[in-house]
Amino acid sequence: MRRFLSFIGFGLLVFGSWVPAAEPGTDLDAIIRQENAWLVQTRRHLHRHPELSNREFATGKYLAEQLRAMGMDEVVTGIAGTGVLGILRGRSPRPVIAVRADMDALPVDEPAGIPFRSQNPGVMHACGHDVHMTVALGTARTLIRWRDRGGSWPGTVIFLFQPAEEGPPPGEKGGAEEVVREGVLKKYHIGAILGLHSSPFHPAGVIGYARGPLLASADRFEILVKGKQTHGAFPHQGIDPIYLGAQIVTMLQSIVSRRVDPRDPVVISVGVFEAGRRFNIIPAVARLEGTVRTLNPKTRKQVPVWMENLVRGVTEAHGAAYEFHYDWGPPVTVNDAALVDELLPAAVEALGQDRVQPVEPVMGAEDFAFYAREIPGFYFWLGVRPPDQIAITPLHTPEFTADERSLAVGVQVMTRMVLKYLNDHAGDSGSMGPSPQPGSASGGAESPTDSGWGWGLPR
Repeated sequence: MRRFLSFIGFGLLVFGSWVPAAEPGTDLDAIIRQENAWLVQTRRHLHRHPELSNREFATGKYLAEQLRAMGMDEVVTGIAGTGVLGILRGRSPRPVIAVRADMDALPVDEPAGIPFRSQNPGVMHACGHDVHMTVALGTARTLIRWRDRGGSWPGTVIFLFQPAEEGPPPGEKGGAEEVVREGVLKKYHIGAILGLHSSPFHPAGVIGYARGPLLASADRFEILVKGKQTHGAFPHQGIDPIYLGAQIVTMLQSIVSRRVDPRDPVVISVGVFEAGRRFNIIPAVARLEGTVRTLNPKTRKQVPVWMENLVRGVTEAHGAAYEFHYDWGPPVTVNDAALVDELLPAAVEALGQDRVQPVEPVMGAEDFAFYAREIPGFYFWLGVRPPDQIAITPLHTPEFTADERSLAVGVQVMTRMVLKYLNDHAGDSGSMGPSPQPGSASGGAESPTDSGWGWGLPR
């Protein structure tokens, strides 16, 4: 935390020569330099006022006000509950590209010592969604100011601020799945969608990308083991669900190690094991709850079958009963390979080849996957770790921080990607489905000469 605070304020001073000259370029670069103080101020406001999933009322109001104030052509509220849509029009209605940012925060207590600490006790932007919203707002503001100076583009940009990425409360609908269900993608003829996520694994000034799978599916399971209650001194007179639950926890890992191809990543984690209320009573029921992560859709369908077969075998062998519940969550986040290859040169133009880095998929999850399942999507990592900081402050923890110099980096990359897509697809008449995903792809974006990238960060 102390290391992070040393960057506060310093980030305002480091942008004197941080952008390369590029088309449509110099004006865009100058605008982003001028907007840096606004980006920091906006991010800190959002950080101070976090709200939980499907409760982003003040956040949605603030976003709508900001979009109207900057001159957005149209603002739509009530998207999937508290979400907001900004519509920015160019010379023609199509093509249409969307920039998505998630709005919700997490039930995490933020430690004292940061001047813009959360003012909502027990709630914190511990996953960087304040950064995501700020980059989207900054991209919109940059394009509007550029248009005011005579810049133009074909088509329309949709800025989609989505609630409940972390998952709606039990019994409620929400998130990207609800946005898709409401028909937003089809109604606005969105042909492709972009998004980013704060990455403490990458230093500020770097982005990470992948063709094809980037993030895993995320499903939830619950297992009830139903035994027979008895006195702890007489276990033979009952059926011990704790003993059986412990066997199940251990044996679930045999699915990962012995049923799945070792080249096919799978995670099965039990996060909850509840049973009993007194030390000398063997209870009647034990409850297990956990998550399954996969990168292969076929494996994803097979894993719960294997799990239930295992649970059935363990319980039947001991005369117990069981219940098995499996909830399907976000699918695998799959980047459209053709879209990635098309837009990577824009990122390289902004940052330089060495700061646009290929990454391997990880087993975290994102409901951006629901969009990418419908239309071509490109989701990438935005480095937010201070470059001289070795330790990683993980997402979803009170220690998570973001170097605010990453805000302008995100705007620089996102703005160029948006403009490149619109210019490349100026003749498109409508939206398109995701392109077929190859098993692998080689090579990368063509590297121009060194961009002279600076950003006030060490190379």
